[in-house]
Amino acid sequence: MKLSVILINHNSRNGLRLALTSLQKAALNIPHEIIVVDNASTDNSINMLVTEFPDVRLFANSTKESIAKVSNDALLKTRGQYILLINPDTIVTPDSFAKLNEFMDQHPLAGGASVRMVDFKGDYLHHSKHTLTGVWAAFIKFVGLSSHFPKTYSFSQRKDDLVDEFETKEIDVLNESCMMLRRLVLGKTGLLDERFAQYGYNIDLSYRIRLQGFKNYYFSKTYIIQLPRKTVNKFSWNYFRHFYGAMFIFAAKYLFKLPVLNIKNIGEFYPSSYEVE
Repeated sequence: MKLSVILINHNSRNGLRLALTSLQKAALNIPHEIIVVDNASTDNSINMLVTEFPDVRLFANSTKESIAKVSNDALLKTRGQYILLINPDTIVTPDSFAKLNEFMDQHPLAGGASVRMVDFKGDYLHHSKHTLTGVWAAFIKFVGLSSHFPKTYSFSQRKDDLVDEFETKEIDVLNESCMMLRRLVLGKTGLLDERFAQYGYNIDLSYRIRLQGFKNYYFSKTYIIQLPRKTVNKFSWNYFRHFYGAMFIFAAKYLFKLPVLNIKNIGEFYPSSYEVE
């Protein structure tokens, strides 16, 4: 199988419907599977999925779990050569999968790729290519880890590190909204570190991909549309705990050598010598 697509849904029924419709069109001529994990939704998402998208592989959680854990549970069920983790509030273009697959095929050292993103008005979203947000960049520089992110313009201030909207180029960190991952690389890195429950899991995985000698890319030859999102309360305890806590976990892990947990390895469940259907 060429491609596995994973969506984690929590009370995003209407956006999920649009996302799945676009995903099925994009994957029409590609051997694929689409996996949806419903993370304890209460908006009748499951009934919609069963009724309107019977070919989707559906897994339902009775209680809400962290994004990292739910993503790992789904990753362990995949069978594709490439695995796309994508948010349910996005619409993909019809040629997006074909172009992404071709890019990954032609770049064997590409461990992962993110794509150009626009909002529902068609305006370019600059965080498509930003490898780190300002807060994360400031923290990593403060703790002395900036040298680990050589492609991040905030640290190097080199013109060569700038990434234009329509330029495909190597970056440090994949965008968590849309991450195309190579299965063989996940077999070397292991899956997401579940200590990064809500934030930072993409930064940690992207760094581990590079530690294994592979590269992360911003791919500009296709795009996805990001639908309006619910506003995050950045003054809530839950946000502070997970967002800023992820920074300290990252620093402790790589600066102070926090013991590595037994991160699940995708190769334990499906061998890297997959069969292309």
